[in-house]
Amino acid sequence: MRKTFLVSLFLTCLTAVGATEKADFAKVVPAPDKISYNAKGGDFTLSASTVINYTAGNADMERNATFLAQYVKDMTKLELGKQAAKGKAKTGISLVLNAKAKLAPEAYEIVVDKRGVTVTGATAAGVFYGVQAIRKSLPVLQSAESVELPAAKVEASPRFAYRGMMLDCARHFFPAKFVKEYIDLIALHNMNRLHWHISDDQGWRFSVPGYPRLAEVGSKRAQTVTGHNSELEDGVPYGGYYTDDEIRDIVKYAAERYVTIVPEVDMPGHMMAALAAYPELGCTGGPYKTGEFWGVYRDILCAGNEKVYTFIEKTLDHICDLFPGQYIHIGGDESPRVRWENCPKCQAMIAKQGLTDSKGISKEARLQGYFAKRVQKYLEAKGRKIIGWDELLGCDVDTTATIMSWRGAEPGAQGAKLGHDVIMSPNNALYFDHYQSKDTGSEPPAIGGFSDVANVYNLEPVPAELAPSVKAHIKGVQANVWTEYIPYTNQVEYMVLPRMAALSEVQWLQPSEKNFEAFKKRVDSLRHIYELYGYNYAHHLWPSEFRKVAKSY
Repeated sequence: MRKTFLVSLFLTCLTAVGATEKADFAKVVPAPDKISYNAKGGDFTLSASTVINYTAGNADMERNATFLAQYVKDMTKLELGKQAAKGKAKTGISLVLNAKAKLAPEAYEIVVDKRGVTVTGATAAGVFYGVQAIRKSLPVLQSAESVELPAAKVEASPRFAYRGMMLDCARHFFPAKFVKEYIDLIALHNMNRLHWHISDDQGWRFSVPGYPRLAEVGSKRAQTVTGHNSELEDGVPYGGYYTDDEIRDIVKYAAERYVTIVPEVDMPGHMMAALAAYPELGCTGGPYKTGEFWGVYRDILCAGNEKVYTFIEKTLDHICDLFPGQYIHIGGDESPRVRWENCPKCQAMIAKQGLTDSKGISKEARLQGYFAKRVQKYLEAKGRKIIGWDELLGCDVDTTATIMSWRGAEPGAQGAKLGHDVIMSPNNALYFDHYQSKDTGSEPPAIGGFSDVANVYNLEPVPAELAPSVKAHIKGVQANVWTEYIPYTNQVEYMVLPRMAALSEVQWLQPSEKNFEAFKKRVDSLRHIYELYGYNYAHHLWPSEFRKVAKSY
């Protein structure tokens, strides 16, 4: 059952117009690096007779043309034709793939004159982001005979190569259809990674050959705690998992939109669902049950048990089969080692590996480092790389591990100094499960904290004091949506929109190009697209245009 927290009274974004309606590149989010208007070039008139030309024999470019045609139809109701071409056409819209262009891999260039529009990229992904810019420049119309695109040259190149959003489907399970919608939102905001959290204490969301109980038992919990870990539970069984076919379909859907999925299988902690299914993988042997409360559990995988490594390897084999991307996220956060301190198998492994307390790192922490390195080497042999949360920095892990810095920017800076590549995801700004308003009584439930649109927008993810060689290790920026208190799809939408728009400018723009007041004007147009597709978005930037409605949680 979907819950609506706010209803927009904004009813004027759909307007019937004539031929004088104009597109505007200045309202695109994320903002282009440069817009050079050419008063002498003559505006281009987009009409039903306009044809989209794409590089012949290239499936990606044909798909880009299909996307553009659909976006134009969605925005203006104009239906454009498509045709293959060997290069730039004399008229109409040309999507041009030019590997020799002096453009970064995901950069785009748009040139408009009275004869047509040319979108150029060194890669198909670059062209796709140019297509998104055209989409977001258009007005949302009920009907139109034509729309004028201003004569201009538009140029944009992303600051960061990794531009991500995370979705936690372990605490609450969301259907495949919504995961695709989330990917659509990622693409709309010029992002290129979906970090998909699909296992945790409260639910295991995929199958693994040879371990049928993961889906049969680990995907279900008997009930769920109410409120913020109150003394009450709802008594309602909860569960769900994605079939292999659903996952492969989602991966394909994402790839078509130039989004790479980074799956996360958190280890060695956050494993109660797996332990419930296979108790022999824990230090005590159980009994265990899939987590019903939020937070950190003491029981984790037994790092001294060789059966655990067999289980992990079989799981990662299947993950690598389902997800072709370079990165596999292994978590590594919030892993209490108290069971290891008293586990004969773990202590035997510590002795066997010669692990000792030294330099402020306990032997049990070094055992987690051994665990992570073993997983890392296994994945490297399969041509993959690991990402882990910043707790890995306390485990003496190899510097080839990419660190995702969530406990502020400081751990990321530390990791970069040590030689790790880093993804910045500081919880004080980029945890989108935090409240967007200090008036929490008028907001849907959240875990706590506060980060409004301005806080997101004003984030500078690269500490100024770092040397240039260290700054080069900061490869990207990502926001996270943990779903302990977010059980509904429209609540996910509400929590990410329009904060995703603010994040997109952090990911694309150089610090000197950012301007929050200008952004607020641009995002005012982007929300018309949210309205068009029926997305539920937060109202805080437009308080006068909304009314509150009764809500029940």
